[in-house]
Amino acid sequence: QVQLVESGGGLVQAGGSLRLSCAASGRTFSRYAMGWFRQAPGKEREFVAAITWGGGSTFYADSVKGRFNISRANAWNMGYLQMNSLKPEDTAIYYCAAYEAVGEVVISRLENKYDYWGQGTQVTVSS
Repeated sequence: QVQLVESGGGLVQAGGSLRLSCAASGRTFSRYAMGWFRQAPGKEREFVAAITWGGGSTFYADSVKGRFNISRANAWNMGYLQMNSLKPEDTAIYYCAAYEAVGEVVISRLENKYDYWGQGTQVTVSS
């Protein structure tokens, strides 16, 4: 079992930045791939970014590529999503998620692959 807790959400103007954090507890976090998903009002949850268990490879949705950066610090059981050049359409609840993926070099973008989820943190971008 892995427990995930997100933080860092808030209200920001368009063009601004936010850094989301994901604190993991329980089993060895370094065994798990980590992903960020988001769900906007009235829409389905969608993939945002993912990172391999060791942090060597990252994956992004086209809508955030070049603006968002996913990273992790396994020594501190932490994951991060740096969000720059935010747009109103980035407004959503952001979720951290994980699944065990030691040795895998390609990480899934499908939410049903992820076994563990945080409670979410709200990000609101005003125009």
